[in-house]
Amino acid sequence: MSLRQIYEGWKNNLLPDERQKAFIGHVSQERMDICSSCEHHSKNHTSMRPDAHCVECGCTLSAKTKCLTCECPLKKWIAQQMPEENDAT
Repeated sequence: MSLRQIYEGWKNNLLPDERQKAFIGHVSQERMDICSSCEHHSKNHTSMRPDAHCVECGCTLSAKTKCLTCECPLKKWIAQQMPEENDAT
């Protein structure tokens, strides 16, 4: 994961663009549902960290799932584009 993607995830988590907020929320919820049932979710492991995170990649899930250009390292979910970006191609 690049610094740009880390920034994107935290920006979308804390200060999402109003035009993208609903889409980011929808994508994040779908991804969180997948992560919640994954064997690599921190709830299934002993951890000192208080946040929900992936023990495979180490990312905080509240931010990683909101990074539209990010993928799960286990390929359980992939990068997404805003709907209007799909229409332009």
